[in-house]
Amino acid sequence: MARRAGRISTFILLVALACGAQVHAQAVPTQIGTAPASPSSGLSQVSSDALGWLQDLIRINTTNPPGNELAAAKYLAGVLSREGISSETYESAPGRGFLVARLSSSAVPDPSRALLLVAHLDVAPADKSKWTADPFGAQIKDGYLYGRGAIDDKGMLAANLAVFVALKRSGVHLNRDVVLLAEGDEEGGGAAGMKFATEKYWDKIAAGYALNEGGGVVAKDGKISYVAVQASEKTPVNVDVVATGPAGRAALPPANNAVVHLAAAIAKIAAYEAPVEFNTVTTAYFEGLAKVQDDETAKWMRALESPDRSDHAARWISNANPAWNAMLRDTACPAMLAAGTNPSAVPAEARGVLKISLLPGNFADPLLAKLRELVADPTVRFEVEPGALETAPSSSLDSGLYAAIGRVSAQQFPGAAIVPMMSPEATDSTPLRMRGVQTYGLLPFPLAADDLARMRGADERIPVDSFRQGVQFLYAIVTNFAAR
Repeated sequence: MARRAGRISTFILLVALACGAQVHAQAVPTQIGTAPASPSSGLSQVSSDALGWLQDLIRINTTNPPGNELAAAKYLAGVLSREGISSETYESAPGRGFLVARLSSSAVPDPSRALLLVAHLDVAPADKSKWTADPFGAQIKDGYLYGRGAIDDKGMLAANLAVFVALKRSGVHLNRDVVLLAEGDEEGGGAAGMKFATEKYWDKIAAGYALNEGGGVVAKDGKISYVAVQASEKTPVNVDVVATGPAGRAALPPANNAVVHLAAAIAKIAAYEAPVEFNTVTTAYFEGLAKVQDDETAKWMRALESPDRSDHAARWISNANPAWNAMLRDTACPAMLAAGTNPSAVPAEARGVLKISLLPGNFADPLLAKLRELVADPTVRFEVEPGALETAPSSSLDSGLYAAIGRVSAQQFPGAAIVPMMSPEATDSTPLRMRGVQTYGLLPFPLAADDLARMRGADERIPVDSFRQGVQFLYAIVTNFAAR
C-alpha cells in the first residue's frame, strides 16, 4: 500500500528501466454479456476460490527488491486462462512487469468510460525471525490467513481477480469495459511498474475510472464505524540536507564541525510545523469523521471550521493522531543521517535525508525556502533527489464511481459514515490521476485497528471472513457502476 517515511522506504527508486519491453502473451479482449444474470450469481463459490488464489499468491515470493513480479503475473494468467479470459504480460526488466486483461462491453472500446481494477504484485520485505508463522506459507489459523501481502496488496489483487472472474462466470451485461491491471514495483517507487505501464503501454490500460488500494472499511468493537475512500494523496519528495566543514582530528575539535551543523539544522527542521491547509477532500473527511468519533474528538473536528477556535482545534487534532497531522499540512520528516567513518576523525561532510510530503497542488520550493530561512546556515545546503513524483490533482467527489461506492457502502454497512480521505502516503494512483483518471482507493475488507497495524509488519494477516466479505463488497461496487 502506500509509502511511509521511516517505516517504509518505498520512495527510493530502484534501477532504471530496461530498454523496451517484451510481450509474453498476446490476446484479444474477452467480450461477455450474452444473457442477463443476477449480480450475485456464483459469488459465494468465487469467494471461496479467491481465498485459494490469495494463498497461492502469498506463496509466490515477490519481495521487493528484487520483485520477481512476473512469477505472480504468470500465475494470474493461468487462472484467467482456465476461466476463458485472455490476458497479456509485459516485461519492464528481467523478471518484472505487469499483467492486463479486459472484459469488453462492446466491439468498440471507449477508454473514457472504462473501469480499471488495480493492485500490485510486489510485497515489502519480511523478517521471518519476527513472525510466528511463515511469511510466505499462507497459513490459516484461528480464522486468520497469515502472510506477507495478505492485506498489502495481494488481498486486493485476489479480490480484483475474483470480481473479474465472477463477471465472466455470471455473464452479466457490462455498460463499460472492465480492465484488470496487476502491476509491480509499488514498494520501490513504481519505475518498473505503474510508471512503466502508463508511459509505455497506456493504450492497453487507458480508463476513465479506477479502483486501487487506499482507504478502507474501518471496524471498531465488531461494528463498521466508517468507510474511507481515498480520493487524493500527498506527493513525496526526498531531499538531502548537506553540511560541510573542515576535516580534522576529533581530538582537536574544529570550530565548524559539519556534524554539529547538520545536527542543528535537523533539529530546527524537525521542530518546524507548516501552516494548516484544507482542501475539498480533507474538509469532507473531518466533517464526516466527526459523526462517528467520540465526543471530545468530534468537538474539535467540528471546531476546525470555527474562526475563533480553528487554530487550537488543528493543534489538538494534530497531537491526537499523526495521520491527521499529516493530512493538515505539508510535512518534512528527517529520516536518515550519515557522517564520518572513524570516531577519531571529523568528516568534511555530513548528510541527512528529509522525507517531504506535499499536499495536492503544492510544490517543494516554497517549503524548502522556509526551511533554508529557519536553518540560516551557509554551511548547509538542500539537494532535491531525482525521481520525485509530480503532484496529482484530487479525484472528483461528484463522479459516478464515487457515487456508486457511496450507494453500495450505505447498503452493505448501514449507519456507517462514508468519507473521502487524502492519504498522507503516495500510492500507484498518482500516475493515473496525472492522466485524468478518476481514481479511488478502497481496501474493501472490514478490518480492525490491530489487523491494520500488522500491515507490512510482523504477522501480517487478514480475517478469512473479512476477506470474503470484501470480495462481495467490491463485486457489488463494480456491478453497481459497470453493469446494465
